[in-house]
Amino acid sequence: MPFQGDVVVKADTGKYWILERELIYVGKRETFVVPTGMSTDFASVPRPFVWLLPPYGAYTKAAILHDYLCQEEAGVSRADADGLFRRAMRELDVPVIRRWMMWAAVRLDSRLSGITPVDFLLFLLVGMPSLLFVALPGVVVLVWLLAFWGVEMLVFVLSKPFTRKPVNRPRIGVRSS
Repeated sequence: MPFQGDVVVKADTGKYWILERELIYVGKRETFVVPTGMSTDFASVPRPFVWLLPPYGAYTKAAILHDYLCQEEAGVSRADADGLFRRAMRELDVPVIRRWMMWAAVRLDSRLSGITPVDFLLFLLVGMPSLLFVALPGVVVLVWLLAFWGVEMLVFVLSKPFTRKPVNRPRIGVRSS
């Protein structure tokens, strides 16, 4: 197991948490110790996508490690931190599609700085299907919402002549005694 220790945190703010116990990651060449007292937001997922990728899950330890590695005092480049994030998620048995979507998102967030041409091609190979993976369900939901709205309007218009009791108009500014 590449990670030693459990995640123990306390609430700092509504979004951030403070690490109560150090988290140790033993990599292929180096060992990283995430210190006690470090602030994390777990996985930084934009609010519209929380339904697909919650801020915590099987990848929580990898997200905490990534937050630590992205700090200047860790001495790791952003591209290396992102690569370690992806490797740590693989070692934590995070499913392939989720792992690659999260990696593509952090690479995009780092604005692709320090990326090699091969990594850029991998990013395109993973990023575009990930975008489709999110966009297609959104389009399907939108189409069905519009279809239900259309059916509702049709039923309203067709049932209007059959209503027996007219609706009373509200009187604004008039008191009834």
